[in-house]
Amino acid sequence: MEPGSGQGRRHGTSSDEPFDRWFRYPAGFASDYARLLLAYLGIRPGGTIVDPFAGSGVTGTAARAVGLSFAGLEAHPLIAELASLKLGRSPADPAGLRKAATAIADAANQNPFDAGRAQDSVPALVRRSFTPDGLVRLLAIRDLVRELEKGTWAPYLKWALLGTLRDVATVRVGWPYQRPTVSRQAPHADPVVRFRRRAAMIAEDLALLANLPSGGAQAVMVCADSRNARAWGLSIPVPADGCVSSPPYLNNFDYADATRLELYFWGDITSWAEMCRDVRSEMIVATTQQSRVSMTQEALESLARYGKTGGEIARLTRRLAAERKNRKRGKEYDQVVPSYFLGISQTLGNLAGALAPGAPAVWLIGDSAPYGVYIDTPAIIAKLAAEQGFTVEEDMLLRHRGNRWANNSTRHKMKLSERLVLLRRNTL
Repeated sequence: MEPGSGQGRRHGTSSDEPFDRWFRYPAGFASDYARLLLAYLGIRPGGTIVDPFAGSGVTGTAARAVGLSFAGLEAHPLIAELASLKLGRSPADPAGLRKAATAIADAANQNPFDAGRAQDSVPALVRRSFTPDGLVRLLAIRDLVRELEKGTWAPYLKWALLGTLRDVATVRVGWPYQRPTVSRQAPHADPVVRFRRRAAMIAEDLALLANLPSGGAQAVMVCADSRNARAWGLSIPVPADGCVSSPPYLNNFDYADATRLELYFWGDITSWAEMCRDVRSEMIVATTQQSRVSMTQEALESLARYGKTGGEIARLTRRLAAERKNRKRGKEYDQVVPSYFLGISQTLGNLAGALAPGAPAVWLIGDSAPYGVYIDTPAIIAKLAAEQGFTVEEDMLLRHRGNRWANNSTRHKMKLSERLVLLRRNTL
């Protein structure tokens, strides 16, 4: 470990590492962080790692690479589907994926989707993100993949296509905000060519599985709310030997909205209301779009049982409420904070029940400073963990962050940080 070194990629999953590159979900670990942390915990091959915020399965693929079993929960249904695919058994001949992609690409070029129908069949965000010709070709591929239904390669082809969208978009659709009114030069011009290349990437990665350590390592990946104890009991083999995770940051980043382009394009949702109901509803509260006044009061009442820690969260909530009143269009950070920490506490309680006595758990998490009110998220999480059956062994600085806000008067003046909190399940 090299505290403060910034070792590892700084923002989200890698765009070029095997398996990570299938889709760059902007949450959780970089792959080299995950490998570093697994080595740091020293869990022997054959053990089981659990991740209650599994995201696109980066910790799972890193665990598999060193002969560890993995159990993960992820509340975002589309991202949980991706993680399950990456961690599932590989089909016998990955070369078949290239052949299937070539057949679809040829068919899309020969019989493209009707241009007029294309404009009418997708939400405005999708329509405005591509050239008319590009959209026609993308939709032609989509319909051809759908026709395969549950064929061997259909789910891989779906993700080759979803991974193509941002590569060929002609507007700014990067993380965290999608801005279809701002034009850009697409990194790749031809959607069909890029789709074939992405399918080839996936096939290359699947071929690597034959060289991984054998020994019976297994992976379980479920779409579930980590705050829900029943989800753990039904899905996670216990006891686990350790945990490597990165919970959502308390920074008003909307992990559901960040995938709206893919959700709209594939047709999983067609409106903001559907996204809130079908995607965001099971995700831990980390953004003002999820906040509710009633949830705030209920969370504060539940957190009161933690004494000083509950009082600290209540004081932060009051300070944020006061800051919001001083702004014409203030965001409801005061409503987010109690619900966020209650959700974290509930997850920690479930995690404690899933780990073997003495098992380590390491969480990567950053602090925040909405409206200049500093929230030491890692320290508060450590205090909540102590209430849920853990001993806090270390709070380690990884890197400083937030320099881009140095001249923003509404932000805390000190540098923000990203830290590792090392916990250990109590033995008694």
